Amino acid sequence: MARYTGPSWKLSRRLGISLSGTGKELEKRPYAPGQHGPNQRKKLSEYGLQLQEKQKLRHMYGVNERQFRRTFDIAGKMPGIHGENFMFLLESRLDSLVYRLGLARTRRQARQLVNHGHIEVDGARVDIPSYRVKPGQTISVREKSRNLDIIKEAIEVNNFVPDFVTFDAEKLEGTFTRLPERSELSAEINEAFIVEYYSR
Repeated sequence: MARYTGPSWKLSRRLGISLSGTGKELEKRPYAPGQHGPNQRKKLSEYGLQLQEKQKLRHMYGVNERQFRRTFDIAGKMPGIHGENFMFLLESRLDSLVYRLGLARTRRQARQLVNHGHIEVDGARVDIPSYRVKPGQTISVREKSRNLDIIKEAIEVNNFVPDFVTFDAEKLEGTFTRLPERSELSAEINEAFIVEYYSR
C-alpha cells in the first residue's frame, strides 16, 4: 500500500487528529469532510475503530503499510507491552526525531530533510527516514545545510523539545538520550486497538 500523498488537512479532519502537529486543521471545522458537515453520525464497529486507530498512527508518522507492519512485528518481539514498544520504535525513527528536535515544522518536512541528505547521525550522513536511532546517538545538520530556510524557520517557531532528547540550537545538533515514556507520546492514540487489529 502506497504512502498517502493527498491533502493532509482533509485526512486530518477525517481521522479527527492533527497530522501536522499544529492543530490548525481542526480549528475551523473539527469534523469529517463531506457535504453533510458535522451531522454525520456514523457509529464505527469494533473493527472500524481498530482500523481508524491504525490509520491515525500510520498517517501521523507518514509510514507506508509495509513499513508500519514490519515495525509492529519487531515491537512484538521486544520485552514489555507490544503497543507501547511499537510507539517507541516509531518515535525512534530518524525523521521523527528530526521533527522532535525542532529542525522541521512537520514530520513530512523532517522526512524531506533526511531524504535530501541534510542530516547526520554520529557524524555520518543518513538519508533513510526510517533509520532507527539508538539512545545515545547524536543527530545533527550537515555543515552545508545549516543555512537552509526550512530549518531556520522551524527553530524560530519551535519552543518545545521533549525530555527524551536534548538539543543545542547553536550547534544544530541533538541527542536521543533515552526511549520515550508512553505519557510523553500522543494521548490521542489508543495503541491497544492497533494490537487488536493486527491480532485478528
